[in-house]
Amino acid sequence: MSDPKLTLISHHLCPYVQRAAIALTEKGVPFERRYVDLAAKPDWFLAISPLGKVPLLIVKQDNGAEAVLFESAVICEYLEETQPGAALHPADPLTRARHRGWIEFGSSILSDLWGFETAEDAKAYNAKRKALFDKFGRIEVELGHGPFFSGETFSLVDAVFAPIFRYFDVFDTISPAGVFDGLPRVTAWRNALAARQSVRAAVTDDYGDRLKVFLKNHDAWLLKAAA
Repeated sequence: MSDPKLTLISHHLCPYVQRAAIALTEKGVPFERRYVDLAAKPDWFLAISPLGKVPLLIVKQDNGAEAVLFESAVICEYLEETQPGAALHPADPLTRARHRGWIEFGSSILSDLWGFETAEDAKAYNAKRKALFDKFGRIEVELGHGPFFSGETFSLVDAVFAPIFRYFDVFDTISPAGVFDGLPRVTAWRNALAARQSVRAAVTDDYGDRLKVFLKNHDAWLLKAAA
């Protein structure tokens, strides 16, 4: 068997890596994963990653040369444009543009989520909790009857939000934050994504343990709130 033409350079916890992994799986495209330690970035990684971040997608071309793509949005768009399998973007230009907007909204949630999970005191924790609750409230209004963001069809918006919800699968076992309270459509969407095979396969089995170690290393208030 020939080597996969696509290699996804990954980190075990990165939600942006998960987006790309989900898209690859939804497309049914074979790929290899290679993990890096972002706390001790190897020289080969720094040489090919302009921003020193994951994900990277290494594309082995027919002539044997390798091209490197960086940034999850770029990688997912490339996969949508070049790979067979189910479409992950709507065909209608206006709907597609709106989806791209909600993908950016998901990235803004990840920014708040970083502050939430690394908060070292109750004030910062509660401020980020409120920001998250407010943003998920906006999504509640946007959602239809599901099971996915735009109905029956899985899209890149779903690939973006699945890793966000995964954080709370772990957080809720420690100290439930209640950011989905009173949001039945968001909750149903979260459950539908958690059951999706591509979503489950996007992380290793020890994801939860690794995230808890991350919280401990950052002296997260989330752990203190559970005490």
